[in-house]
Amino acid sequence: MSRSSSSPAPKVYGWCPGALRPMMSGDGLVVRIRAPLGRLSQAQAKTIACLSQQHGNGLIDLSARANLQLRGISDHSHAAVIAGLQDMGLLDRDTATESRRNILLSPFWQPGDASHTIARSLERALKAAEDLLLPGKFGFVVDAGPEPQLQSCAADIRIERSGDKLLLIADGAQAGCPVEVETAAEAALDLARWFLDQGGASMGRGRMQSLIARRAAPASHSSPRSSSAPDPSPSMTAFGPLVALEFGQITAEAFARLADHGPLRLTPWRMILVEGAPELATLPGVILDATDPRLQVRVCTGAPGCLQALSPTRDLARDLAPFVPKGQVLHISGCAKGCAHPGPAPLALTATATDTFDLIHHGKASDQPSIKTLSASALRTAPKILTEGS
Repeated sequence: MSRSSSSPAPKVYGWCPGALRPMMSGDGLVVRIRAPLGRLSQAQAKTIACLSQQHGNGLIDLSARANLQLRGISDHSHAAVIAGLQDMGLLDRDTATESRRNILLSPFWQPGDASHTIARSLERALKAAEDLLLPGKFGFVVDAGPEPQLQSCAADIRIERSGDKLLLIADGAQAGCPVEVETAAEAALDLARWFLDQGGASMGRGRMQSLIARRAAPASHSSPRSSSAPDPSPSMTAFGPLVALEFGQITAEAFARLADHGPLRLTPWRMILVEGAPELATLPGVILDATDPRLQVRVCTGAPGCLQALSPTRDLARDLAPFVPKGQVLHISGCAKGCAHPGPAPLALTATATDTFDLIHHGKASDQPSIKTLSASALRTAPKILTEGS
């Protein structure tokens, strides 16, 4: 059940920022970078860090779709950022291409394997598909490794492994259509066109899951899916160290220092894989320990960085993280949109005014609260209130 509140309703934009089409926020323009294959060379990563320091506020976000966001860019400095991205091969030719090229690739790929091959083919196909007028948030997942890794990540069309089969899956369906590596990208575009033909994008908006809830997937989608592997934690992998960012954000200085150790692969878990690097030393805001309590908190930018947020959120998140019960998640949202964690969480705090929050148990940021009007100071003084009555 959705909440009823006297707080102003948050604005829903219906599209995501890009580099060519940034979005204004409370701390300036948000410029989103969609790195090809989710990978940045050391030179590209260092250039991004310099652009953030020279033209922004020195803060870089990592989104749930493995995109980077430069914050605090001014209207005046946006052109310089675009020029820098262009020089590094990180810019699409126009906003339509930038919007279509919305691909999330499992970071555990090797050159020439199925995931890598399909993602490159899909990227080329989407760039060429000028007639494909998809909603701004419509996205693709390529997850063709030994077992699915990205089922918990939002997407509309998925290409994932199920046993010895490769499946094309309409999000919201429990079965898919077998495809081959060579044909998977074109089949994904065919499914996107089916989505449009079936009226999935009314008034330019819509998601595949909503369409599948109203009608079945195509009849050829009958092969059952495998279950997903659990989300990984910070650890040393076969590809290099996987490190988490505190609440999905990193300073430009720390980002450049990560790139000193190797190319960076961006992940949807707000973690970065540093290719081929040895064990890393501690950096500010970089989490190396899988038991760090901050990993159990999902938190948005909050005020004043977000125009929609009614309260600051991140300092409260740091203070409450040690008190989140093991195995649970605390979601702190600056408004009822719940951008940092759109689904239900065991514990959620939704801002209703400056330093004032409603507490929701087992729900979304927009759901009816268990306790209303908790002050941030009361939460800090008696954090056990989070779990009382849950």
